[in-house]
Amino acid sequence: MKLNHDRTAWIKGGDSLCKTPPRCVNSAYHLILLGAPGVGKGTQAELLSDRLGACHLSTGDIFRAAKSIPCDEQSPAMKTALDYMNRGELVGDEMVLAVVRERVRCLRCSGGFLLDGFPRTVVQAAALESLLDWERIPLTAVINYDLPLDVIVARLAGRRTCSKCKAIFHVATLAPKKDGVCDHCGGGLIQREDDRPESVRVRMAAFQKVVQPLIDFYQQRGLLINIAAEGAPEDILERTLAALNVSQAAAALSTH
Repeated sequence: MKLNHDRTAWIKGGDSLCKTPPRCVNSAYHLILLGAPGVGKGTQAELLSDRLGACHLSTGDIFRAAKSIPCDEQSPAMKTALDYMNRGELVGDEMVLAVVRERVRCLRCSGGFLLDGFPRTVVQAAALESLLDWERIPLTAVINYDLPLDVIVARLAGRRTCSKCKAIFHVATLAPKKDGVCDHCGGGLIQREDDRPESVRVRMAAFQKVVQPLIDFYQQRGLLINIAAEGAPEDILERTLAALNVSQAAAALSTH
């Protein structure tokens, strides 16, 4: 049964509460998801959330939603982070950590969590480790979705974005009904500059340079699980569940 997780507390922070009642679980999963752009990490997060009952906590969702949240509803850390973003400055480790600390109740969620987009650096990883130790929350594993560079390039280079509604298509796997035209609004489909093959290779080189120390950090702690992200999403999901030793029965969800 597919669950509809309420993530109000995660998105808004502060005193906001989620409306989803706690779920009784014998063993909640506390996972960190890693993976380069194009590996399908977001899709896996949704599928895992449904199968394990763990809430998908994406820091990217926080920052995307923050701009539409009224000023009087923004948490203190979020207001400061938005000031940096509005000035075109990088939101540093301490500020990202402050945003997460404001949402520590989400890390205590009875159904567990899937952290996506955090941590991004070893500094953030070490701080999260200390926070989880303090809260007595055991980290189950760190899932690293991996794909060969050529496959990632092909996936991203095939993407087409609607110039009007921003819907995403793919020339091979999600082609529009009419070539170059959005199915939803009729807008023209374009290839974003950062989806061009040469741009993708540059992005991947930069990503690998940043993420490798993080991979090493969790490998040294015996928490890293590498998952090949090739094949259908359902196959990748089953591969992930098998690596976590999750049986079909254990993954079956009770109702909220």
